[in-house]
This record gives sequence, C-alpha cells and structure tokens, in this order.
Amino acid sequence: MTIEEAQKTVDQWIKTNGIRYFNELTNTAILMEEVGEVARIMARKYGEQSFKKSDEEVNLADEMADVMFVLICLANQTGINLTEALEKNLQKKTLRDSERHKNNEKLKGG
Repeated sequence: MTIEEAQKTVDQWIKTNGIRYFNELTNTAILMEEVGEVARIMARKYGEQSFKKSDEEVNLADEMADVMFVLICLANQTGINLTEALEKNLQKKTLRDSERHKNNEKLKGG
C-alpha cells in the first residue's frame, strides 16, 4: 500500500466506520497518546525498564500502526499529501545532512 492509498483507505474507513473525523485537536491528543504507547514499549524492550504483568501482551507493530493511522487522519483533515511532504522532507534532509553524518566520528565504527 502506498502512502496515497493509505490516506484514501483511512479516509474511507473513517467515513464508513468512524462516522466522522474527531477534530484536529482531539486527534493531536490521541496521536500523543499513541506515541506514548510506542515509547512505553521501547523503554521496556530496549531500555532499562522492565515489563509489568499488564504489558505482556503489547504489540509494537500494532502500536506503530496506531500512530500512523492517527497521523494519516490529521494529514487528511489538514489537506496534507503525505507522499509529497515526505519527499520534500527527504530532499531537505539530504541537502542538510548528507555530509554531516558521513563526517560524524560518533557514527563511525559503531
């Protein structure tokens, strides 16, 4: 599925199953909540925190998909084409960072 297809699929799902989009502020709060759930799993799986009994059934892929879903909702609501936005962002990063990372001693030999 392309990003464009994902935006269309989410829009159709919202209109069919979700009745309507939550407003942008509500979706921003939901996005922060979903990102927090990803952070919680990362802190436990890759950081120093340990899993609690209530964390045993967590699914990192599903939580990341939740983040994508809400981000796509916000893009749809605000008229942002995420394909174009990502392409422009990668161009910006390439111009800004292509030599910086190659010359970063901290990244060598890692």
